[in-house]
This record gives sequence, C-alpha cells and structure tokens, in this order.
Amino acid sequence: MIIAVDAMGGDLAPREIVQGALLAAMEYNLSVILVGDEKQVQAELGNSDAGGLISVVHAPETIGMGEHPAVAVRRKRNSSIVRATQLVRDGEAGAVVSAGNTGAAMTSALLYLGRIKGIDRPAIAGVLPNEKGRTIMLDVGANVDCKPAHLLRFGIMGYHYAKKIMGIDNPRVGLLSNGEENTKGNEATLAAFPQLQAAGINFIGNIEGRDIFSGNTDVIVCDGFTGNIVLKAGEGMASSLLKMIKEEITRSYLAKLGMIMAAPALKELKKRIDYSEYGGAPFLGVNGVSIACHGSSTANAIKNAVRLARDSVDNYLVESIRESMENMKSRRAGGIIA
Repeated sequence: MIIAVDAMGGDLAPREIVQGALLAAMEYNLSVILVGDEKQVQAELGNSDAGGLISVVHAPETIGMGEHPAVAVRRKRNSSIVRATQLVRDGEAGAVVSAGNTGAAMTSALLYLGRIKGIDRPAIAGVLPNEKGRTIMLDVGANVDCKPAHLLRFGIMGYHYAKKIMGIDNPRVGLLSNGEENTKGNEATLAAFPQLQAAGINFIGNIEGRDIFSGNTDVIVCDGFTGNIVLKAGEGMASSLLKMIKEEITRSYLAKLGMIMAAPALKELKKRIDYSEYGGAPFLGVNGVSIACHGSSTANAIKNAVRLARDSVDNYLVESIRESMENMKSRRAGGIIA
C-alpha cells in the first residue's frame, strides 16, 4: 500500500505533515510518498529512519489557501497537490491525502481522477462525534446548492462509506430537515425524500437539528451550505465547552480537587470530540481515494488521515459506490429515482 501525501498543504506544513507521515508509516507499516519542495521535506525528515517506507517526490510549486482552486490547479501543474493526485491517477499510489486548499484538492481529484459514472456532484463526507460513536454527514462543503438527485446520491454514498469504513452492517440514513414529517422541508428535501425511500438503503426519514449528535442516525444527508455550517458550529461548540469547563474548574480549590479525579474522563471526552482523531474527510464520488484534512491539521491528524486513506482502499470504497451507481439504474421504474 502506497499513500501520496501533499507535504506542503496546510497551515503547519511541512513540519506537521512530514511528522504525521512518519508516524503513519511506522505505525501502519505502509509506504508514504511525500510530495513537495524536496529541500524543505528532506530538512524535516532529517535522519528519521522509517525503514525505507518514506520517499519524496519533488514538486516546486504550492497552492495557497487563498488561491482560486480551478485557476491555481490549471496554472500550477507542478504544485504538491496536483503531483500527489497524479500519482494516484498513474497507479503509483493508492490514495492521496492533503491538508491544503480543499477546493484545489477537489479540483485536482475531478480533473485527474474523474467522477464515478452516475455522479455529477461529488461530496465531502465529514465526521461528527455523537453520544454513541460517530455520524457521517454529507455534503459538508463541496456543493452549496443541491438538487434532489444530488441528495439521493449523497445518501447512497454515505451509506456505503458508513458500511465499509465504520463497519456498520446496515447504516441508518437520515435527511436533515426542519421537521420529522415527510411534509416538512424545502423543495429539494421534499423531492429527495421519496427517492431516498426507494434507493434500497436503510433510510429512516427526516431528522432535525437536535438529532445530529444523538447517535440515532449513522449518515446525515444535507446540502453543502448547511453541512459546512453544522460541521464548523460543532467544532466551535466543542472547543468552547472544553474552555468553559476549564474556566469553571479553576474557580475554586474544591473544583480543582474534583478535576484531578475527573481528569481521565475529561481526557477521553477531549479525544472523542477532537477532529484530529478522525483524520480527514473523503471526496465521495470521485473515481479514486482522495482525503481532505483540516487546514490546521497536526501530525496526529495527518497520521489518522493516512489510516483513513488506507482503509478506504483496502475496503474497496470506490468500487462499492461505483457498483451501487450501476445497480441504481434498475430502481428508476416509475420515475421515482432521478
């Protein structure tokens, strides 16, 4: 297994990216190709010994966070994210991981890996912690405006992601709306509801915002505008809650004493809501494995993103989605599925 990692993408690149790649290579015993400015990457590698599992491919250009994705990808053909994606296209790597410009990573995936037939809008699948484990939400940013047919395909792709990567036998898929009744929602969700019912997946109907973190749904379907707001609101809430807990604990001696006893539980809670534990989010619908990471990803986040990339390849995630799109043709009778 070989994973290509964009060594120059992210706020903490290349140091944290390189360190994360080293951790992944040694912990998971897989080969990693670091793509980026060779001098900078080698300087970060130093004398690190990863048993020959780390190699470097020189890419002299970098796409910044503020650059227009489509323009940058076409102009900077020698950028780290483009070269890393090309390695997957050429069969030299099984997957690509990047903490750089998400739009550029998506554009590179579409341009060099292409779409799975039957999907015209790939989605970003984000992970949210819940009371019982984890919930997949898609889309969380790739598609601001969505048609019912897009939401249908998000539901199918999310179902297979939860099944293949999270190990859930029959994932529960919910459609995010402003009410549980099938009469609630906007035009897109109202039209998507019966299509998801007929899709051959475990569709449980509409869910409301209060259900997102309950753990009663494994996959949440929504447009990218809504999903991105929910994802970032969740990250902000988790960070604020931990800060408020810390402030309250330091107010009195008894609270500090109690914190000593509660420290192990608080440590586990922090781990559950830490995005770096999930690594990254895959672009579902592209014809290859491409993982996008948070811009401020640490070495731990990159390590876990590489693990996610490996699992996606090993569990044939792309092939499973491709097969489901082919099978969907047989469920279009009566015009129920678009």
